[in-house]
Amino acid sequence: MAKLKTTFFCQNCGSQYSKWQGQCTACKEWNTITEEVIQKPEKSDWKTPDSSAKRSSKPLLINEIDASKEARLDTQDDEFNRVLGGGLVPGSLTLLGGEPGIGKSTLLLQISLKLPYKTLYVSGEESQKQIKMRAERINANTSNCYILTETKTQNIFKQIESLEPDIVVIDSIQTLHSDYIESSSGSISQIKECTTELIKFAKETATPVILIGHITKDGNIAGPKILEHMVDTVLQFEGDRNHVFRILRANKNRFGSTNELGIYEMQGSGLREVSNPSELLISQKDDDLSGNAIAATLEGMRPLMIEVQALVSTAVYGTPQRSATGFNAKRLNMLLAVLEKRAGFRLGAKDVFLNITGGITVDDPAIDLAVVAAILSSNEDVSLQKDFCFAAEIGLSGEVRPVQRVEQRILEAEKLGFATIFVSKYNKISLKNTQIKIQLISKIEDVVDLII
Repeated sequence: MAKLKTTFFCQNCGSQYSKWQGQCTACKEWNTITEEVIQKPEKSDWKTPDSSAKRSSKPLLINEIDASKEARLDTQDDEFNRVLGGGLVPGSLTLLGGEPGIGKSTLLLQISLKLPYKTLYVSGEESQKQIKMRAERINANTSNCYILTETKTQNIFKQIESLEPDIVVIDSIQTLHSDYIESSSGSISQIKECTTELIKFAKETATPVILIGHITKDGNIAGPKILEHMVDTVLQFEGDRNHVFRILRANKNRFGSTNELGIYEMQGSGLREVSNPSELLISQKDDDLSGNAIAATLEGMRPLMIEVQALVSTAVYGTPQRSATGFNAKRLNMLLAVLEKRAGFRLGAKDVFLNITGGITVDDPAIDLAVVAAILSSNEDVSLQKDFCFAAEIGLSGEVRPVQRVEQRILEAEKLGFATIFVSKYNKISLKNTQIKIQLISKIEDVVDLII
């Protein structure tokens, strides 16, 4: 009997070593290197075809390559289609990652039940009865979705060969194992081997495959980094389980843009597509309250109107507190310094708390002006008009800087009924006949005069 070949892998980053050592030199983690068997008896192809019958590929001139647009499969989910770039590409491999309990399995089961194509949903984590209970809660009636509970790839491919599905969903890649690798499910070598077999199947049969992947405590896809390089699309399902919103974004997409994102609302009957998230992110209130401002931001290619809340109060202790939820705390400190230096507001001895409503995190610098307006409103205890919104960046010298795609933000604000939007006068705006008033400002001092 041939001797088994083993090597050592870091379970955190996937680095390979010839012998065991205490610390991984790549990711600097301790006690993460384990021994794994990487070679067993000779393996066959997923379908054991005659390799000699295959035609080898030949080099072609770039002008001779067919550049016709790839036909896509409609998933019947507008948000999912948008993030993918228009739908599933035949033969593609898509990896969906996210926190435990965030709704990954619910999302893909919901899509599988709505698909008009023959779909095989393979689960290595739940029984068929559990999946049936979830399907009844989602209330999606279909006769095209087949459920298989299996973790061994060889058995999965036997069922695929007999069923010949149009789409395959795997929940999850960390639960699969192949007979050709000796190590346990979820190990580095098993994930690489199972993914390689699925890629070969997808490319040879032009069948799209969607994988669910676990993530580590750092938020990265569990397993080797090469897993993300091997697949065609990497999707991240994000959100706080304490809030109802879920955001689907693409970290990598070989067939479309990574700027798009989809927004869902978690309900008792599953995930609901949110076509107009601005209305949900802005609280409906009758009273005039200080410290609230509306910002016109962009998430990917979509304009959103979000509510910024600020609270400025006298510091109880010697050192004032600076706290931000959903916003960069260092940028908050910078804006406070600009307000003190350029506008003359003494905020050095006051606590400042900032919150982006809806439980989302925003990195767009265009909300700087809304943050400043909310802080000034709370500091002076003067409420802003409800039909005001803001879209501009603040520079260190107190100038109001232009932001990208400002016309898209203006049109979104007008659609939602805002009367005035504050933008930088250095923006080039070609819009005409708009109902919304466009207030052009150049310095932070102008903002103080207009809103206070």
